[in-house]
Amino acid sequence: MANTVLICKQSIIEEMTHYYKSTLSEKKPPGSVFIAKPTGCTVTAYKSGKVLFQGANGEIEARRWGDGTSASTNAPKEQPTHLPKGFAQLSVIGSDEVGTGDFFGPITVVSAYVKKEQMALLKELGVKDSKNIKDEQIIEIAKQLIVTIPYSLLVLHNEKYNGLQANGMTQGKMKALLHNKAILNLLNKISPEKPEAILIDQFVEKNTYYKHIAGQKNIQRENVFFSTKGESVHLSVAAASIIARYAFLKEFDKLSEKAGVSLPKGAGKQVDIAAAKIIQSDGIDHLKSMTKWHFANSEKAINLARR
Repeated sequence: MANTVLICKQSIIEEMTHYYKSTLSEKKPPGSVFIAKPTGCTVTAYKSGKVLFQGANGEIEARRWGDGTSASTNAPKEQPTHLPKGFAQLSVIGSDEVGTGDFFGPITVVSAYVKKEQMALLKELGVKDSKNIKDEQIIEIAKQLIVTIPYSLLVLHNEKYNGLQANGMTQGKMKALLHNKAILNLLNKISPEKPEAILIDQFVEKNTYYKHIAGQKNIQRENVFFSTKGESVHLSVAAASIIARYAFLKEFDKLSEKAGVSLPKGAGKQVDIAAAKIIQSDGIDHLKSMTKWHFANSEKAINLARR
């Protein structure tokens, strides 16, 4: 399998460290800054400035960072060449997901419809890439968004997630199925109006996406586009991301109540410690119902609980 290597400025590597914080590995190769394991990929950044992307989604993940030369999130983004001219000004359904790298908490997928006439309002509300907004702000913005624009929300809880995963379904396929369903739900909601385009924040290649959903009765293909960093390409994806994050946070709060403790997000060391405490107090089955069980955190938590 081919590897992708970028030569990155230090500022980009710092941005990557923040971006991948929920999937960072504790073990680092000599001379490295970090090693992260997002879905279907391993990302290794070196002090030399080289960043290595390995795995099935390595090429796609590398595209998130362009050529690695500019880290400014406020700089104008060059529109991907495969999108129609003036795409950012079209009335578009955007689709994004949250929670895929979190051990605790579900996956939330949202499709949101933003018409060109609403863009000024959404910018005024503060809609932008959710990774650059604190959770407190996301909650406030999302509360306004959900009464302003049409959207479709799907929540894949971990008990269902674990069942699908145990039966051989990849997380990528789960996400593809959820995106397709959310988009169809929203198209039905806004009918007979039709968006000028549909943009999915890209997590797999287009052909792989359609292979994942090939067995579905209804598949949306018309005017569907894919782009990495979709939040910077169209406000609809940014809006979808904010609503998805808001829904994730609400579900996360419910889980914390169920666990009896404030649960940490992501998949780092603090997550292992919290999970071990749950095993000690309520048992492995209780923990399993709240987590993506195939994550490495499960084994780490069991080992900690036994000490």
